[in-house]
Amino acid sequence: MSGGRNNDRGPCRFHIGTSGYAYAEWADAGVYPAGTRSADMLRHYSGQFSITELNYTWYQMPRGDALRRQLAQVPDGFQFAAKLTRTLTHEVERDTWRRDAESYRRGMAPLLQTGRLAAILIQLPPSFGRTLPNRSYLAKLMDELSGLPLAVEFRHRSWAHDRVFSELSRRGVTLVSVDEPDLPGLFPPLDVVTNPDLLYIRFHGRNTSGWRSGNLQKQFDYSYPEEELSRWITTYIEPMSRKAGKGVIFFNNHVNAQAVKNALQMRTLLSRCGLKTA
Repeated sequence: MSGGRNNDRGPCRFHIGTSGYAYAEWADAGVYPAGTRSADMLRHYSGQFSITELNYTWYQMPRGDALRRQLAQVPDGFQFAAKLTRTLTHEVERDTWRRDAESYRRGMAPLLQTGRLAAILIQLPPSFGRTLPNRSYLAKLMDELSGLPLAVEFRHRSWAHDRVFSELSRRGVTLVSVDEPDLPGLFPPLDVVTNPDLLYIRFHGRNTSGWRSGNLQKQFDYSYPEEELSRWITTYIEPMSRKAGKGVIFFNNHVNAQAVKNALQMRTLLSRCGLKTA
């Protein structure tokens, strides 16, 4: 399957980072100085990476004051992606979700107004199959969030369909490309580009035995060997890079700071292949 159109915006430039940054175990792993408080981790993180994907916005509604404090900790040009809150993706209430969407939009205003918002990640659960009610809800959700840079990550394989890609392209919404365990029913890795303004790639690890364990430490405990990352570049990233002007890549295998190691590896490998990185 393929999508998108030829890129006339010049070479694609990639921002590479991790999904979340405030992990206590990363200080133990040497990513941060010993004893670093969680409130100070972003400052250290932004010395190594040009972008992060905010995890906490999935658990709680973003607040403008908190985001302004985060902006004060990072250098000019540092970018943020942010997960959509779970009450809009996993725990949707029919009577309140529109109000939640408006609250989310207001909370993200500091990032949008300063040009630091790379994308809003609509991460949908594996149970969210391509049924008529789910298709209707997703369309309404994207309507409510129109004007924001949206990226959709499907976990259910039924969404791997050309009609889905065409609709996302019509809306200017990015389809998230994923690497995850090769298990029945999961969304496959694809080189589909639905938005020439943005590629969005997430590496979750390939811990097959831990993926459905219900334990995040087991699910995301995986370290990519260099050959797997190189194969991803050749098979997916290079073809996609010819169809968009900007790419973001996040590693979600946070256990034991493996995400940091793999993100730095990816940046080196992309540079060796002649692809631009921030």
